[in-house]
Amino acid sequence: MSGALSSLRVVEIAGIGPTPFSAMWLADHGAQVVRIARPGSPQIFPLKRDVLDRGRDWLELDLKSPEGRAIARDLILRADAVIEGMRPGVMERLGLGPGDFPENPRLVYGRMTGWGQTGPLAHSAGHDLTYLAITGALSAIGPADHPVPPLNLVGDFAAGSMYLVAGMLAAILRARETGRGQVVDAAITDGVAHLMAMISGLRVNGLWRDERQANLLDGGAPYYSCYRCACGGFLAIGAIEPQFWADLVRRLDLSEADLPDRADPANWAALREILAARIATRSRDDWAAALEGTDACAAPVLSIDEAPGHPHNRARGTYVERDPRPAPLLSRDPGSLREGRRITVEAARDLWR
Repeated sequence: MSGALSSLRVVEIAGIGPTPFSAMWLADHGAQVVRIARPGSPQIFPLKRDVLDRGRDWLELDLKSPEGRAIARDLILRADAVIEGMRPGVMERLGLGPGDFPENPRLVYGRMTGWGQTGPLAHSAGHDLTYLAITGALSAIGPADHPVPPLNLVGDFAAGSMYLVAGMLAAILRARETGRGQVVDAAITDGVAHLMAMISGLRVNGLWRDERQANLLDGGAPYYSCYRCACGGFLAIGAIEPQFWADLVRRLDLSEADLPDRADPANWAALREILAARIATRSRDDWAAALEGTDACAAPVLSIDEAPGHPHNRARGTYVERDPRPAPLLSRDPGSLREGRRITVEAARDLWR
């Protein structure tokens, strides 16, 4: 194994969304992750290959059977950490909860849920969108007349997976110092609330209106928005600072002296119309050729299929074929990609001896 986390042993109890992403991230950076999957596990998407499964070996175990639980227990006793995303109490009923491994006091037990391990909604079903709904984040995203699901990037993966990873790495560092592990209770609702720190702070200070498309970063400001081009594609504009705005205006062949004062939100609608009319005169790729690499803070809005071919992404090796490479990029231990493989129970018993 190679990577910054090559000394780390993790058992992953297979789940959906945030838990496999967390395990993939750890494996990308070298952790030795073994995934325990339920026989005949259903899939939300009928995938021939799931990129989230890369980087770790897996075996099927029926954790409701004594034999399956015994094998899982044997692996966890020799692991540094566990990742699981069951509803609260499920792992305890299986005899595989965080209190069931006193022989492994250094164990870090990562628990990924939407609502958290406690609270009135802890045992309720939910998905990314419902978790976002109670945090204030969903209310702030989308056009003025209705909120829009921001894919499942904000909840499942940013507030869920990456907060679980960060919490587990913190707990693992602590366990290596003290010899004592702990439980990481990663709730998507908690993570989203934490991600909203800056926006919440702006609101408390009276600098954020509690409505959509009415603020600097939510599509309200015409200099931080997306515009349709002559070809039907879109150009993203993010010229917030005055010097970047001045460069954009000049490259759009407009005169700042002739434009409404952008500092006054009352002028935003008129300014948006002027920008929209100008940008609609050329294609997305024409504007990209004119603006990329400048201080105008503009970029073409690429499709999922187009993104791997962008020169900047190619130069950095951001994609390996069509898979995203491990991120972030570490200078000494950049991580690596490998396909997961199914292993037998016998092979699992021989792991980490």
